[in-house]
Amino acid sequence: MKISVVIPVYNEEGNVAPLVQQVYEALKPSGYDFETILIDDGSKDNTVKEIKKLKDKNVVLIELRRNYGQCPALKAGIDYATGDYIATLDGDLQNDPADIIRMMDIIKDQDCDVVTGIRAKRQDDVFLRKIPSKIANSIVRKVSGTNIIDNGCAIKVFKSDIAKEIPLYGEMHRFIAIYAIKEGAKVEQIDVNHRARFSGESKYGLGRTFKVLSDLILMRFRDKYGQKPMYLLGPLGLGSFAIGSMLLLYLLVLKCMGEDIWGRPLIFAGLIFLSAGFQFLLIGIVLDLLMRTNHESQKKRIYNVRKTDRI
Repeated sequence: MKISVVIPVYNEEGNVAPLVQQVYEALKPSGYDFETILIDDGSKDNTVKEIKKLKDKNVVLIELRRNYGQCPALKAGIDYATGDYIATLDGDLQNDPADIIRMMDIIKDQDCDVVTGIRAKRQDDVFLRKIPSKIANSIVRKVSGTNIIDNGCAIKVFKSDIAKEIPLYGEMHRFIAIYAIKEGAKVEQIDVNHRARFSGESKYGLGRTFKVLSDLILMRFRDKYGQKPMYLLGPLGLGSFAIGSMLLLYLLVLKCMGEDIWGRPLIFAGLIFLSAGFQFLLIGIVLDLLMRTNHESQKKRIYNVRKTDRI
């Protein structure tokens, strides 16, 4: 069996060499065949040069043309992975590659599809990282209806076919275990080692909160209405159309009784509700049609690779 270790990196020149060494030390004694896939997400420092210095036949370097973000970089690595299992790590040395073997044991012993980590002793700032993370994970569990404790933990192990089928856009990599559950995968969780950053600076802060919340809304929409958006927009359109029609009908009755209705706010309210109803219905129809030619069916990639080198 072969394990593909997928690691997106961005401006991690001080971390890539020790990280690759740690992956080697963790996996070499295990007997698994393995490859380490490093995806450079448009780094501005010497990350690529440091990777090319490694001269390691187990290392595959994927250079993206520009900085696309962690999610497209992760997707690139998953797409190019050739292993039977795919392990994901962050490039900042905060994840411990030794946990991959423990996760592989659980996959085999419990016959599950995905094992995801829980940072039980997280080495991050309490107010800027830990507390916001706990709140966010609580919201995600409630909205998604799943029990994933730590969606932000990067270390995970997947069966290859599961990882390659999961759609990844925006900041959706944080919900990758949830998507696996939605697709019927069996997911297990274990406590993993978490370490303080060794070198470089964190690329993520509170500024990502709104992106994650937006993707959470999108995930909820896709989960509940992804197959039939008309089920959401249809009732809204019919309800708005009905309100507008009743308001205008009421005004028509008043007009027939001889009252002057010109200039009344209800006229404008009725027209707005009526127009909005038509628009909701039309948008619902269009979205239903677009679902037939969505991103997955087109097999359109969300990144462009400059080149791929086996070091």
